[in-house]
Formats: sequence, structure tokens, C-alpha cells
Amino acid sequence: MTGATIPEDAIELVRNPRARRTRLSFDPTSGRVRLTLPPRASAAKALRWAVVQHAWLEAQRARLPQPRPFVPGTTLTVDDRPLTIDHRAEAPRTPRVEDARLVVGGPAEMVERRVAAWLRREALALLAVDTAHYAALAGVTVSGVSVGDPRGRWGSCAHHGAIRYSWRLVLAPRAVRRATAAHEVAHRVHMDHSPRFHALVAELYGREPVAERDWLRANGAALHWYGRSPDGSPAGARGG
Repeated sequence: MTGATIPEDAIELVRNPRARRTRLSFDPTSGRVRLTLPPRASAAKALRWAVVQHAWLEAQRARLPQPRPFVPGTTLTVDDRPLTIDHRAEAPRTPRVEDARLVVGGPAEMVERRVAAWLRREALALLAVDTAHYAALAGVTVSGVSVGDPRGRWGSCAHHGAIRYSWRLVLAPRAVRRATAAHEVAHRVHMDHSPRFHALVAELYGREPVAERDWLRANGAALHWYGRSPDGSPAGARGG
């Protein structure tokens, strides 16, 4: 790929009023390139520089997680349970767990979409239980639990009491998912990240969730590559 360039339409241009220099970065979650510019920097000049940084781009792409499409034969770990996707045309179209298999019926071209929808439902069900558990321990109410597919956070707690999670937590270890729920429930008491907040998280979870935070830092980007086709484009995990 020597001499190749980065297509301009693959570069996200962002102006940051606090930036002091032009900076090229790579998002391992989406695989997109971001070009950050100071307020008065020339966009055209910065783009000319960015598009020829092919060596840097190759190195970044080499470190990307592998896509894990929701196709027959793919093994997913859901709530610490390995499940291999098994397509059987004659089976019910709604996925169901049979031993260590996730059986999906109907047309083969619908497998990815049905698996993605099933994972969202499982995520919501599990996280609703986790949230209720920690809310009871904290003595707080949660007005609603929902799931989406944000790129930048695993959970969020609104001032009115609703908590929203990334559905991809269903693919993380159970301990990581539950630690995230404890974190968000603690925000019903402290809407900050003060020492009091972290002390409450540790009290609810039973200990400081250092290992769980480390796991997400090391493996979180890979969760966003589930449901992607081999070329890296979203396949069965669209939606927000």
C-alpha cells in the first residue's frame, strides 16, 4: 500500500477551540480517522497533509479488532455463556438458546438482523435486573432503563432518573456489565465522579471495580466490532 493515500471522505474534520496544533487520530471503535484543527488553521492544507499519512494509517489499521459478524458459526459470549450461532431454516425465527447454541430460523439473509435484535433484548433484560438490584441497595429509584449503541460511553444517567446503557455490554463479562450498572446507579446519588461517588460504587458493587474498568479499556473497542461484516461495515448491529 506504499504511496497510497487516505480518502478525504474517510477523514472526520473537527475544529477544537482549545487545539494548539493539527492532530490526526484514529478511533478503534469505528475505524474512522479524525483530523483535529485549531480554530484558524487551514482545512485544505491540513487535509493535504493528512491524506498522505498512509504509513501511519496502515499501522493503526493493523491494530484494529477483528470484525465478528453475526453469522452461523460465530460464537458469542452472553452473560458468561458461550453461544454459537446456528441457523436452521425450519426452526422458529425468534432466536432461542439450546445448550451452547443460539438457534435462528427463517431465511439465511435475516440471521444477522435477528441475532442483533435478540442481543438487544437480552441486554435490556439483564441490565434491568442489574439496575434494580443496585437501586435497591442504594435506596434510590430509577425511572427507566433502556439500551442504545453509543460509541463514547457504556452508560449514562439522566437527572430525571432514567439510565441508558450500551447494549454491547451483554457481550462483556457479567462482572463488567454489573459493575457498569453499579456505576450508573451511584449517579442517582452523586451526579459527579467525586471520591464520595467512587466510594458508593465500591459499596454497591462490593469492592472497587478496578479490574472491570481495566477490562473495558483493553477490550471495549472490540465489542463495537461485533455485528460488523469482514470489511468492517456494520452488518446486523445497526441502530442507536
